[in-house]
Parts: sequence; C-alpha cells; structure tokens
Amino acid sequence: MALNQPPSTDKPATLEALRTLVAQRSAQLTPRMRDAAHYALEHPQDLALCALAELAQQSQLSPVAFIRMAQALGFAGFSDLKRLFRAPLQQTARPTHSERIRHYGGELTLDRPQDPAAVLRAFSQANIVSLQHLQAEAEVLPLKPAIAMLRSAQLVHVIGLRRSYSIAAYLAYALNRIGRSAIHITGQGGMVVEQASALGAQDVLVAISFPPYAADTPKVCEQAKASGAKVLAITNGVLSPLGRVADLLIEVNDAELKGFRSLTSALCVVQTLVMGIAFGQRHRSRKGLNAKPGPDLIDIDC
Repeated sequence: MALNQPPSTDKPATLEALRTLVAQRSAQLTPRMRDAAHYALEHPQDLALCALAELAQQSQLSPVAFIRMAQALGFAGFSDLKRLFRAPLQQTARPTHSERIRHYGGELTLDRPQDPAAVLRAFSQANIVSLQHLQAEAEVLPLKPAIAMLRSAQLVHVIGLRRSYSIAAYLAYALNRIGRSAIHITGQGGMVVEQASALGAQDVLVAISFPPYAADTPKVCEQAKASGAKVLAITNGVLSPLGRVADLLIEVNDAELKGFRSLTSALCVVQTLVMGIAFGQRHRSRKGLNAKPGPDLIDIDC
C-alpha cells in the first residue's frame, strides 16, 4: 500500500471501534501491519505518548509499519491515528512514568533477578497490575453472554495448551464441580484431533491461548466450527488466532515479567464464569424454573 494513499472517510472514532475494525480487516493487513496494530492495541498509552521513532524502537517494528497500518485502517497517517489514542488521556491527568509502564501488557522491570525476595515483590506487583487492569475493564467484558453460552451448551469442551494448560484444567475441574459437564482436551499422546472429534453441534468449546500461541489450539477451534459447535475464546485480543473463529471473545491481558507471564487475570475470569453459572443454577432452582439444580455452593470447594 502506498504511503500517500488517501484515508478512508469511515475511520474509527473510538478505540473500541478500532479494535472491531482491526479484527474485520486482519486478513487484509500484511504481517508487519498486523504486528503494528497488535502492539498499538496492547500498548495504547505508548501510542498516545511516544514519538514514532521511540515507538518503533520499543516495539522492534519499522516506523513504516505503523504508518501503513494507520493508512490501511482509514487514517491520514500516524499522527491522525495518534490523536485517537490521545483522546482518552485528555480526560485525565498526564500519567507519570511509573503509570506509563502499567499499560495493557503490564510490563514491569526487575533490577535484581538473582534476589528471590525482589522477584516475589516484582511478580506480586505484576499480578496486581494485571488485576487492576481487569477490574477497570470488567464492565465491558462479555461475561453475561459467556455465562449464558456455557449454561446452554449440551457439553463444554475446554482446551488450553502450554502455559494455558493450568487455566484450562482448572476450568474443566470447576465446571464439573458445579454439575456442569465438561471435557478437558489435554492433547496427551498427540491425540488433540481425536479428543476434539467428540465436539457436537450443541456443544461449546472454550479455547484459552496467549502468546506464544499453541498451534493446536486454533486448529481445534476450526474443528469445532466445522462440527457446528460454538467457540468461546479467552485470549489477549482480537488479533489472536482465536479471534478469527470465536463466536465470543473475552480479552485478558496478563502482565509479563522477564518472559514469565502472569496467570492471575485469566484465572480470575474463569472463576467468574464458573461462579456465574453456579449462582445462576441455584437462583433458577429456587424460582422453581425448569433447570437442573447444581450442588450446594458450600460443598463445591472450587
């Protein structure tokens, strides 16, 4: 795409509209433009506050990638895109440097990685940052639709590989504890495809994946869609490989510290979903509605 291409007249007016547009046009963007869009959406304060050269250095992407990405999404150029990211900051005071590093990714520094106490303090702070971001975004996350999707499914299948494995294992365990039948697709013995073949048209697949994405997870999502099942994705954004096939996506951005990503926010989300189902079952059973009551919540021990 030429750098002097005229901007579109329907450029997004809000960051949420930009996220939607990026998801819609992801296949039309070059890999470098997708990387630039992904960085922009995960680091909104950097886009708002950093010069293009500084942004390119921090993201390890070419400045041209940001310019072409902006033009491909309907903006006149990078400065035009930058104004969109600056708009929310105009409603609040300019953040301090310490606040600037507490952006979407929640990256924090660690000066003494050889000191276990310093590591614990830093990682604890990273988890706090993640939860603060999650708390701030709680109202816009599609939690109610996700709970309704899981509640109406004939059977829930859960997949999460590599670092997401523990989150998937917990979700499958907790769903079964509240009386909601769930199957954990573990991929043991290289049997991912075979385990996913049990997906039916009335089922829901919960797919959990974060960078670096496990290659088998989007494959299982495609398999689920082919079978007619719905896909609920828990991932880091619309540019995730899961975002292209998910019927519903819950965006979670855990902090990262020296290559170790926090799992706190993702676990908090899945606990919220399970609690929503559990309390919903008890509420409906008390109302005398046609619903299978779950176990007494005191005995769940999730």
